[in-house]
Amino acid sequence: MNAASQGNIGNCGAAFVTTHWSVVLTAQGHSPAADAALEKLCRTYWWPLYGFVRRNGYKPEEAQDLTQGFFAMLLERHDLDVVRREKGRLRSYLLVSLKNFLVKAKRREMALKRGEGRALVPLDELVTRERAALEPADNLTADKIYERRWALTLLEQVLKRLESEYQGAGNTTLFEQLKELLSDEGRRSQAEIAHELGMTENAVKQAFHRLRKRYRELMRDEIAQTVAVPGDVEDELRHFISVLRA
Repeated sequence: MNAASQGNIGNCGAAFVTTHWSVVLTAQGHSPAADAALEKLCRTYWWPLYGFVRRNGYKPEEAQDLTQGFFAMLLERHDLDVVRREKGRLRSYLLVSLKNFLVKAKRREMALKRGEGRALVPLDELVTRERAALEPADNLTADKIYERRWALTLLEQVLKRLESEYQGAGNTTLFEQLKELLSDEGRRSQAEIAHELGMTENAVKQAFHRLRKRYRELMRDEIAQTVAVPGDVEDELRHFISVLRA
């Protein structure tokens, strides 16, 4: 990934009016908005937290149970209120909470049921992803696996949002070609893409400029939805970039 995520990306204060983070914090009951926000929260953090649990020596099924049980515990105890009061960052808070949860789980030999009857995230999708991932077998620490998966998941969400916008405008082929340029590993030049699409090189250059600008905006918006106060966005964005580059 290149420096596309960096720089001044404009004022995003409006993102704090209603983000999935702020909605989840106030989701004591059930509502379509709260359920949608909660689903996004779980989808964003299930894979990183599950990776942390697996790295701590638990078998896949045990790790699934513990991760689902952890989310169920947070919802039951309304622990997310603590983050709001302390103006914390969701990423850091969840990892600390999970560590405490695992200590208690081991001490009490908890027999957790998956999500205590509540299907927080479809497990089939996540198990398939786990089988395709090599991280549990490498030399990363549990904390590093969590950070890495967190960053990759956010990146995936941004690219999916960007792709959806281009699909809606009927520009799927253009998106597929230009997204390669967002990566440092992209080996195709703008001239090559222009030739393949039947465009001028200058037109491709302008199109990529627009894509990268929107990419930055969406990345900032995703980050904004994981912190409790606007002042934390820049630091969290820098941390995100450092994790991807590590």
